[in-house]
Amino acid sequence: MTARRADTVRDPDLGMLAARVLFAFQRELFTALAAQGHPRLRPRHGAVLAYLDRDGTRATTLAARSGQHKQVIGTLVDELVDLGYVERRHDPGDRRAKLVVPTESGLDMLDKSAAVIATIDGRHADRVGVAAWDAFMSVFRTIADDQGQAPGPHVARPGG
Repeated sequence: MTARRADTVRDPDLGMLAARVLFAFQRELFTALAAQGHPRLRPRHGAVLAYLDRDGTRATTLAARSGQHKQVIGTLVDELVDLGYVERRHDPGDRRAKLVVPTESGLDMLDKSAAVIATIDGRHADRVGVAAWDAFMSVFRTIADDQGQAPGPHVARPGG
């Protein structure tokens, strides 16, 4: 293990920058959603809601997409069922499997969330320029994909 760099305040590493962006993004998103009628949602619910298809998604797929354990996703789905944002339904393609499907309230939240995210993205694009924003997002997606393939003790893999 190497010693931590001495000047992480002026020169933060990838993890620190990503965390700052994530926490600020979540704060803005969930504050806006609360003001628009969804005050009981919390950032942890994003592990389900951000990866949920409008016509439903299996919990194992949500776990793979989010990188969370299936047990964590199950707990979050239970919370979201109790809050009225999703329901479990039989998967028409496999009656043994269940889909996590957004309710009317869940669909409203997904629509409002998409609008808030578009506003955030637009603000950043305006600040740095559309071409720079598009280039940044392309590079950041590549980094996120590469980092997602790095070995780790608790990483759920798609299909695994």
